[in-house]
Amino acid sequence: MLAVHFDQLGGPENFYLKKVAKPIPGEGEVLLKVAASALNRADILQRQGQYAPPPGASNILGVEASGHVAELGPGCQGHWKI
Repeated sequence: MLAVHFDQLGGPENFYLKKVAKPIPGEGEVLLKVAASALNRADILQRQGQYAPPPGASNILGVEASGHVAELGPGCQGHWKI
């Protein structure tokens, strides 16, 4: 899959699309087939080195997204539908 990535801190010129492995949903998580995504202030601060994602969080940028549930992680059955 493609994801927004950066290799060095700085401005928006450091963003690029990179092919990455598809994430596997963990306990209580769902995997979205993303239709639209956005980079918001948290993503910009992360690129500038001023915001660290929570421990265990994905390093894929784009905390705002919409799409369809593609896979269910353990503990999601009965709460979400593909």
